[in-house]
Amino acid sequence: MIQLSDLTKSFGDRILLDHVTWQISDGDRAGLCGPNGAGKTTLLKMLATLEEPDSGTIVKPSDLTIGYLPQDGLVHRGRTVFEEASSAFQPLLDMKAEMHDIEHRLGDPARPTDDHGVMLARYSELQDRFRLGDGYSMDLRITTVLRGLGFGPEDAQQPSETFSGGWQMRIALAKLLLGRPNLLLLDEPTNHLDLEARNWLEEYLAAYPFAVILVSHDRYFLDAVVTRITDLNLRTLTDYVGNYSKYVEQRDAMLERLRQAKKEQDEEVARVKMFVDRFRYQATKAAQVQSRIKQLEKVVPIEVPPERKRIHFTFPVCAKSGRTVLELQHVRKAYGPKTVFKHLSLHVERGDRIALVGPNGSGKSTLMRLLSGEEAPDSGTRAEGHQVVIEYFAQDEAMRLVPDLTVYETLSSGSATSMVPAIRNILGGFLFSGDDVYKKAGVLSGGERTRLAVARMLLRPSNTLLLDEPTNHLDLDSKDVLLEALEDYGGTLIIVSHDRYFVERLATKIIEIGHGEAVIYPGSYPEYLWSKAQKETGEPVRNPEIRPTKPAPPRSGQTPHAPPAPKSQVAERAARKQQDADRKKHQRAAESLRKRIADLESRIAEREAEVKELEEAMAAPGFYDNLEGAKPVTSRHQALMWEVGDLMAQWEALQEHAAQHTSET
Repeated sequence: MIQLSDLTKSFGDRILLDHVTWQISDGDRAGLCGPNGAGKTTLLKMLATLEEPDSGTIVKPSDLTIGYLPQDGLVHRGRTVFEEASSAFQPLLDMKAEMHDIEHRLGDPARPTDDHGVMLARYSELQDRFRLGDGYSMDLRITTVLRGLGFGPEDAQQPSETFSGGWQMRIALAKLLLGRPNLLLLDEPTNHLDLEARNWLEEYLAAYPFAVILVSHDRYFLDAVVTRITDLNLRTLTDYVGNYSKYVEQRDAMLERLRQAKKEQDEEVARVKMFVDRFRYQATKAAQVQSRIKQLEKVVPIEVPPERKRIHFTFPVCAKSGRTVLELQHVRKAYGPKTVFKHLSLHVERGDRIALVGPNGSGKSTLMRLLSGEEAPDSGTRAEGHQVVIEYFAQDEAMRLVPDLTVYETLSSGSATSMVPAIRNILGGFLFSGDDVYKKAGVLSGGERTRLAVARMLLRPSNTLLLDEPTNHLDLDSKDVLLEALEDYGGTLIIVSHDRYFVERLATKIIEIGHGEAVIYPGSYPEYLWSKAQKETGEPVRNPEIRPTKPAPPRSGQTPHAPPAPKSQVAERAARKQQDADRKKHQRAAESLRKRIADLESRIAEREAEVKELEEAMAAPGFYDNLEGAKPVTSRHQALMWEVGDLMAQWEALQEHAAQHTSET
């Protein structure tokens, strides 16, 4: 589909790509990885023809369509969200407008009847092209994508300019997905998405029929979407087959081989140099010395990527809190007419590791501010337990840094004396090295400020951490440093994060925020998803915290119960029972699908029969002589065509669902 041939790109004396050859085929889903500043965004811009290479060529078909989503900077105005998303179908919208125009002209009594034949021929042509382009299911597709990205029905009719930067990027992403370009280039598409929208986007991209190249610092997202990883490092591109987890294994193994080869090469070069230095001035060895010198000149030094700095961090010591850490009782919180929480009660105990989930705007950050004490409830009470020391990382924590302090001073000013020796180590783990530590906080980029704010938070003693989106703008290596530190953290942890890998590794309890309430799900994030799915399908849900109790021993004089069956037999019976239940569940689902498909087919047949009757009437001679009488017929015909298109879209979706269901069973 698209090929890079001998491509070179540099900025000043810094070379990003050096005579690179690379290829993307139709249907590939590639994740672009590499250290910060390696040139991933620059490569995407060159593929999108927004930047030119210094030398080499990018070969692509003339009919290739490319869609590019930058990290930020897009703003939409002048149209509603629905209208902005609809612009992805501009050719279809133009056809629709022309069809409506022809309908109005046909209904105009002032138009000469001689023009009707030409207009009807044009109308028929447009109608066929509109149907082939799935124009009749256009509104359904737009609504589906907008809903998947988190826009509610009321949001779709709001002016685009009323939405914040993160939602602006969602609008841009919706337009790209609806346009379905042959090559989709996504630079950090999950930065502004909540967990629900990320999960939806994962499924959408996994089924996307064309090529996708994406840059992401979300490990779980990469694992779920890509089928190959391209590593941009040392000015070249290296392909690895598989998802991100497999790439890490293959990359580490390759680096180990490369380091071993480098070590052997260095040893061989040192041995040859020693020979040359020893016998350089001996005439009897002159020929051998010259041979060794030529041998050294031909050696191509093996270049090894700098080893990623891995640090092991231990939190500063802090006194243990009491058993009850935080408690909210009957809390109400509102901002003007919008009520976020109505009657919220929440109890947090020592050692809890809680993740707050819910769509953007549901109140997660509000709850974090209430728990931290930064905001007071309108009514109700907040109680803090014994010896609780809270460290709160807000979403805008990076903006709270003192701009006149250097990077090093920012960390040392609020740190315990015992942690000062670890400051340099921590800064290195968050990609601040060399003279970077003397930069003023005010001149740092957004990502650098976030990394510095996270590092500062880690150095402060606490026994309760409240973290609101700590992973935003962190690269994968910095996330690993933070994740490993939090896994070893011995206190109470409450986090809001849109990084699913992060949530899955840390949370042992999920609290779902929405509709003014907080619903607690004991267990991990996958268990929470399973529980929700069970509730939606109407299946019984077993509480993961409930454990079967052992039977009481028989009282004296009672006949003891029969001995329990061996564990293996019990397990087999349970497995068979579960298999039977699963089979019945699949059968019920399949039967329901078949009924819905048959019902749709029946309705489609009825509508198509009615369309055929109307078209026969419209084709009859003299039909348009009475324009007033013809207008209801043409209007009914148009409405039926829209309805048939919508029904066909539903039928195709059910057929695809049925095919997936069959393959799973």
